Amino acid sequence: MAIDTTHPTTPADRPLGRPRLSRRDRFVLFVLCAAQFMVALDFSVLNVALPVLGADLGMNRSALQWAVTAFALPSGGFLLLFGRIGDLHGRRRLFLTGLALFGAASLLATLAWDPASFLAGRALQGLGAAAIVPTGMSLLTTTFPEGPARDRALGISGTLMSLGFTVGMVAGGVLTDTLGWRSTMGLLALFALLVLPLAPGLLRESRTVERPRLDVPGAVTVTGGLLCLIYALSTAAGHGFGRADVVVALTAGALLLTAFALVESRTAAPLVSLPMLRRRTVAWGNLGGLVTFSMMSTVVFVLTLYLQDVLRLSAFETGLVFGVQGVLSVVAGSYTPKVIGRFGARRTLIGSLAGQGALVTALLGLNTHGWSVGLATAAVSLASMCHLGAIISYGLTVTSGVPDEQQGLATGLVTSTQQIGITVGIPLLGVLATTSTDLLSGVRTVLGLDAAIVLAAAVLVALGLRSGREGSGAVEAEPVGSR
Repeated sequence: MAIDTTHPTTPADRPLGRPRLSRRDRFVLFVLCAAQFMVALDFSVLNVALPVLGADLGMNRSALQWAVTAFALPSGGFLLLFGRIGDLHGRRRLFLTGLALFGAASLLATLAWDPASFLAGRALQGLGAAAIVPTGMSLLTTTFPEGPARDRALGISGTLMSLGFTVGMVAGGVLTDTLGWRSTMGLLALFALLVLPLAPGLLRESRTVERPRLDVPGAVTVTGGLLCLIYALSTAAGHGFGRADVVVALTAGALLLTAFALVESRTAAPLVSLPMLRRRTVAWGNLGGLVTFSMMSTVVFVLTLYLQDVLRLSAFETGLVFGVQGVLSVVAGSYTPKVIGRFGARRTLIGSLAGQGALVTALLGLNTHGWSVGLATAAVSLASMCHLGAIISYGLTVTSGVPDEQQGLATGLVTSTQQIGITVGIPLLGVLATTSTDLLSGVRTVLGLDAAIVLAAAVLVALGLRSGREGSGAVEAEPVGSR
């Protein structure tokens, strides 16, 4: 049976106004968003510096993707587990622990003396991020009550997370050219050092009231499954699917994730609510979010290699290209709520995905000529505007029509989709460029696959939500397969 989405408390039905926040609320929002911004910054600040870093530490081009994957494995693999531990034993406590670990790991990466010490620092950064992101989002949703205040807080958080990725590209270029690649990791250590002292006095402890037991079988299977899957995809893209470790990892990942689904269907306090995933808006909205995050991060990664290694731009010049992207992302963030108010979250999500895919397709025209800089700047900047539209609209699509008592589950899935999306894109496709004998050909291959995946997702989301109806931006939250 379809759920009535005309109820005035559903998130997508509420006006997208600008509610007044108290002074303390603004400080809390600043701390939580600063931490999320810092994590997003970490996903990109090193990208521009990779060629310089590789030369300094003795890492060849095919090994550079592990600078990204070493962070991606723990940040994606432990996300759900740490989120649940925070729910049970204290979100504030785990958030502060994650911040401290992230800062110490950033210092280790800054002082790295060889590839092993650097990758160890990156892995510990990822572990810290896995604690910061879900607990930070939970602290945000428990601090700001259901309604316009929470909508505004979630909108600011989502915009800053996307903006952080872009700002990282600019900052990475400036810092690498002026102070060297180590300063990019030093910036993250400094960021953590500034945020950590402010958080304890502002954040209040938060945990679930019922305090159910930790779903240990679910935690073990999903964490192991994600780790195996990310490792397999990262390795297979560069060495093929025939390697023994890839086959073993893929098989183990599939078995563990299947076991996770079985465990979650039988446990009283699951890490992921399977009935929630059967809602049309939740299932298809999260698919759109997963694709837009993973594919846009891949575009930025391969364009960085293209601009520096093919067109021979400096790290600073490469950062300026992505600076334009950042400015237009801010513009998109201010106008997207108006677009959603007129056309609805579902149509905005579908249109944004289609626009992102079309503009990435335009990047297939890149070549060795200087005018390609203009094409890259224009296409990636406009694609980022569509990307930000997809981010905001998918969050509203997922939470639309969900009862108030289940909003925490819905927003938790939104957070997981964001983090996993940013995590898997580069290991899945980006390595095809780093391991190609002809970098330009490899970049075009990645961009073509990227565009095809985004456009296919737009079609799938449109078909999946075809029975939805909209009113004031709401979409029907009918369970998948209910017809």
